Amino acid sequence: MEALFRTLDLNWNNVPNTGIVEIKEHKYTIAFYNLENFFDTKNDPNALDDDFTPDGFKKWNLSKFRKKVKKMAKAISQIGLEETGIPPVLLGMAEVENKEVIRELLLAKALRDEPYHFVHFDSPDERGIDTALIYHKDHFEVLHAETLPLLISDNNGIRDFTRDILYVHGRLHQEEVHVFVNHWPSRREGEEETRYKRVMAAETVLRKLNSLEEEHHSIIMGDFNDDPNAESIQKLMETGGFINPMQKLLSPVAGSANYKGAWSLFDQILISYTFLNPMKDTHSFDSAKVFAPNFLKEWKGKYKGNPFRTFVGRKYLGGYSDHFPVYVVLKQHI
Repeated sequence: MEALFRTLDLNWNNVPNTGIVEIKEHKYTIAFYNLENFFDTKNDPNALDDDFTPDGFKKWNLSKFRKKVKKMAKAISQIGLEETGIPPVLLGMAEVENKEVIRELLLAKALRDEPYHFVHFDSPDERGIDTALIYHKDHFEVLHAETLPLLISDNNGIRDFTRDILYVHGRLHQEEVHVFVNHWPSRREGEEETRYKRVMAAETVLRKLNSLEEEHHSIIMGDFNDDPNAESIQKLMETGGFINPMQKLLSPVAGSANYKGAWSLFDQILISYTFLNPMKDTHSFDSAKVFAPNFLKEWKGKYKGNPFRTFVGRKYLGGYSDHFPVYVVLKQHI
């Protein structure tokens, strides 16, 4: 792995010979958001989405869907806005059903004026939920995209059909970046019982990284269903090629999601060490945060301060998501 993360050298041929190098900085947001069951209202016969139909368990109808679209667009438009003045240039997403719901999201009032496009592939997940990447066309160009299948089986040797890992190779301004958008297997059957699945997901990412011969910037984002110190995340960190700026954001009173009163930080963005080189014509790491403004929170009662979610079981709350978005800010030195 060492060859992948060599320090980048400044190309002095591009620097005017004035004796003084003036470097200006612009800031940009890279974000990730689990949208909590962002389904349309149609019944897909190839997916377990019956609950999210008008006749289903959730009574999911067009009115609720449109409210969800409006709220998601509002939240996305404001991630990192305070630091950068513009909405995210890259946004990884989890729990989107298909291309149609993403198109509806980008046509919503809060986002329609931004030149956003997206990368999405249908995955074999049983529920029909996928990952996707939204990108701002003024700042990012896609060079290549593919899925990395997560081939895992249960203890009986039966394949667990789960989300693929989305891999996108592109240019952030003029710098090439390799982006991995993840939604790793859940803990539904127990943390210990399912740990091996998430370790295998980490190994799948590492195999792709090892296949990349040139030095590069890498961003690994997602809902990992594991906290920063978990074995799966440490698999990535043990390469020595990454920093996890989310590490210090988890505490007993803060995180990106809350389950039965306990905070977790399953939503994370890892960046390669190459983002620690603040040189001309490069991007470097500035800061990392959980985006948790008051409008994304429960405002009263027992769950005050928790993510204001769309559903709790059968009960429709009409909120945003059961996760807060997370983001990093990068500085471009020009």
